[in-house]
Amino acid sequence: MMELKDLGELLEAQIKGNPFLKIIRVSSYADNSNNSISYVEKKIDIKKFFLDQKAYLISSDLVDIFPENANLLIVDNVRFSFAKLTSIYKKHIPNLYPSVNLSVAENSSYGDNCLFGNNVTIEDNVSIGNNVLIGHNVTISQGVIIGNCVSIGPGTNIGTEGFGNVLIKDKWTHIHHLGSVIIKDNVSIGSNCTIDRGTIDNTVINQGVILDNQIHIAHNVIIGENTAIAANTGIAGSCNIGKRNMIGGMVGIVDHIKTADDVIISATSTVNKEIKEPGTYTGFMPIVKHSRWKRIALWIAKLDKIAKFLNLKKSKL
Repeated sequence: MMELKDLGELLEAQIKGNPFLKIIRVSSYADNSNNSISYVEKKIDIKKFFLDQKAYLISSDLVDIFPENANLLIVDNVRFSFAKLTSIYKKHIPNLYPSVNLSVAENSSYGDNCLFGNNVTIEDNVSIGNNVLIGHNVTISQGVIIGNCVSIGPGTNIGTEGFGNVLIKDKWTHIHHLGSVIIKDNVSIGSNCTIDRGTIDNTVINQGVILDNQIHIAHNVIIGENTAIAANTGIAGSCNIGKRNMIGGMVGIVDHIKTADDVIISATSTVNKEIKEPGTYTGFMPIVKHSRWKRIALWIAKLDKIAKFLNLKKSKL
């Protein structure tokens, strides 16, 4: 429990109303609980929900929708301040990470303030930095290097063998992967993700990357700094994803693709060629036989020319 003035100081907010109002928890703006705080980021009819014993986190352009007696924290960036607010009020459940059945190889190490869930396995020659949170049922395979302030969700596997095979005389032979995985500082990895080790060079997840749940990153992939990837995305081997990319859910990126910095890829898109410039990209079509797809693609590429020809012909009539 904190007073409004204390929250205001932590969030660097302008305070309006009762600075001594006690705030017990975070709530939605429609929640009729006193002594809570809600964030509002767009103009709404707040009078339907307003409580004078409740506080609201807002930007300066929304002050006029509240009554004079409102308790307000006024900030420049509501979403960013809300993220900080959730951190302040996060519930720390005792024994959430009791480290039951934690297995750490003798020649592996981890730093200060690390927390481990149940059934975590850390194999040989693994190095883990400080302030790392590893959820239940996670496996960190041999040789993986993890930096500081990293969180890894339950069920994730890091450093698994990649999908490298060669077909000889109707028989698949597996190519063993001799590289590793390097995860740099301030990376967040969701639940049930798989990050494969490199074939020879390493798979690298750079600083500030955030990964949603159920993402597969294949061997030798490099993810640029501060990139965000949504759930069910698959990135095939040897891709190089630029900095500050935003990749939507269920995106498929074929092998050896490179993307520029500051690229946004729409959900469910298939990326099958290099993206050389920043911008928003979308690509999806219903699946058809490949021979038909080649004909369709040819016509799609000519649509602009066809449209110009038809407009020119129309203008002459």
